[in-house]
Amino acid sequence: MEFKRLFTRQEAESTLPLVRQIVADVLETARKIRELEQNDDELPRLQAELEEHLLELEEMGCFFKDWNFWTGLVDFPSEIEGETVFLCWRSDESELAWYHPITEGFQGRRPLPKSSPLE
Repeated sequence: MEFKRLFTRQEAESTLPLVRQIVADVLETARKIRELEQNDDELPRLQAELEEHLLELEEMGCFFKDWNFWTGLVDFPSEIEGETVFLCWRSDESELAWYHPITEGFQGRRPLPKSSPLE
């Protein structure tokens, strides 16, 4: 699998303030959409706004993975010991502390190694 970019741990951590804000915007927009009636005139505008927020994350090179839009989960492509992985951050976490192999998903999360070539 090829990615736009691979993040070092430091690069991913430095983007967290912006990612946090974008994810907050995604979750807030999704909340507004859930509250609307299906035929509400506001729906197309909010859906377009949501797509813009998601595209913003994608353009940064990371991926939004919470398609229920409740918590906000973001994966950053990276590499640990020669293996392509996702650094995994959830919006209720204060820092980037987890990763998982790209084939395992969230359930396969593991703590980031203490001394890592990602530094």
